[in-house]
Amino acid sequence: MSIRGLKKKQPKTFKVKIITVDAEMEFSCEMKWKGKDLFDLVCRALGLRETWFFGLQYTIKGMCTWLKMDKKVLDQEIPKEDPVSFNFLAKFYPEKVEEELLQEVTQHLFFLQVKKQILDEEIYCSPEATVLLASYAVQAKYGDYDPNFHEPGFLAQDELLPKRVLRQYQLTAEMWEEKITAWYAEHRGIARDEAEMNYLKIAQDLEMYGVNYFPIAQNKNHTDLLLGVDAKGIHIYSINNRFSPNKSFEWSAIRNISYSEKELTIKPLDKKAEVFKFFSSQLKVNKLILQLCIGNHDLFMRRRKVDSIEIQQMKAQAKEEKARKKMENQRLAREKQLREEAERAKEELERRLFQLEDEARQANEALLRSQEAAELLAEKAQIAEEEAKLLAQNAAEAEQERQRLEITALKTKEEKRLMEQKMREAELIAVKLVKESDRRAKEAEHLKQDLQEAREAERKAKQKLLDITRLNYPHMVKYPQYSPSDTRDANFDKGSIKLDLKDIDLKRLSFEIEKERLDYLEKSRKFEDRLKELKSEIHALKLEEKQSGLYF
Repeated sequence: MSIRGLKKKQPKTFKVKIITVDAEMEFSCEMKWKGKDLFDLVCRALGLRETWFFGLQYTIKGMCTWLKMDKKVLDQEIPKEDPVSFNFLAKFYPEKVEEELLQEVTQHLFFLQVKKQILDEEIYCSPEATVLLASYAVQAKYGDYDPNFHEPGFLAQDELLPKRVLRQYQLTAEMWEEKITAWYAEHRGIARDEAEMNYLKIAQDLEMYGVNYFPIAQNKNHTDLLLGVDAKGIHIYSINNRFSPNKSFEWSAIRNISYSEKELTIKPLDKKAEVFKFFSSQLKVNKLILQLCIGNHDLFMRRRKVDSIEIQQMKAQAKEEKARKKMENQRLAREKQLREEAERAKEELERRLFQLEDEARQANEALLRSQEAAELLAEKAQIAEEEAKLLAQNAAEAEQERQRLEITALKTKEEKRLMEQKMREAELIAVKLVKESDRRAKEAEHLKQDLQEAREAERKAKQKLLDITRLNYPHMVKYPQYSPSDTRDANFDKGSIKLDLKDIDLKRLSFEIEKERLDYLEKSRKFEDRLKELKSEIHALKLEEKQSGLYF
């Protein structure tokens, strides 16, 4: 036999991609493998022992189908792609999650799947319940709430609420985060697995939890009903209401379920009860319904029987694991508490140390300030001493100035007295001048009157002389052409001389009067100027007296 013949032939394989809710994995699947071989490989990779809840789902021709465990993978109608994609999902749901989900990995996979169904609105949840569930999801992801670490906006990238709820209420993302954080802060001390279990315990009470819906009809022409299959039984719903079933059949009350082509028959355990028949759109739908019914019924019956050795061992291990985790959590909580107390004590010591350092710094600063103040006081004392000397010197100078001012004041008083005397004399002179002015004015008036009288007498004399001349020389008047020129000229010259002499005396008299008046006006102006000078000197003396009074 050749060496090559001794070598074991490598089996032919094809690639598959397994998609869980939060991860993707790739495996090499042998051509001869059945669905159970691939399923077990995936379960081993995930460390999953509670395999009866799960299955491998794929989509073909728009319809979701589960991989059959007892049939070869390649013999089934799987997608023709490389790698072939399967979704690893929960196929059956427990009635009571806290009692039936034993492994933490099982619980985590259920938590992720139910959470996705709620966010995708495959399971209806009220807005209040969605906020509470979101708070448990945040606790499972982030641990205990720490306001110093979980600052506003830390949930901005997390999808926590269904879009229906966000549309229903006109709230901002910050408002929703505040509501979720208020609940989240109440979950302090809850571990991740506890938070996920609390999430599932709330979700299992929702009407649409764990229900697979299929459109059916009571006859071949109309699809006006929904058939729901879950862990408790089969339910019939109206097409527009998935919450309250019109009719329910518990697994304990069902004797047989069968299908023929598109017809589905449910036979109750009570033989006298009516047999229900329904029609589905495709034969594949009836096969899928029957497959889900068989699996849920098997689990229903298993729950009501004594647990197998494997289940008992798993429950015991789960119980021990929970006790260990509880102790571990208590220990961690205690350590965390001690660490927090130590941190608080450390912070208190650091705060006290900082306070003491601050007090020491303040004391040093106060000491420096005291030293600076002492030096400043010494400088001020020296300056004060110098100022005292300067003040003494200023006081002596002030005393000398006071004495000088007293002497000046005495002189000022004497000068004031002299000025007042001069003023009085000036006033007397002014009075005399006024009187003299009045007298001269009266004399001028008399002289004017005398002048007027003289001019009037002159006029009359001229008139009289003219009259006399006419009487004495009438021929000169009547016959002027025949009067001897010599005699006429002589007589006229005599009269003219007399008149000229009289005019000259009057002009001289007027000129003297005018000259005296101008002299008087000049003297009056000079006297007024002198009076103004005296008043200015007196005013200056008064100002000096007031200013000198400020020094006393």
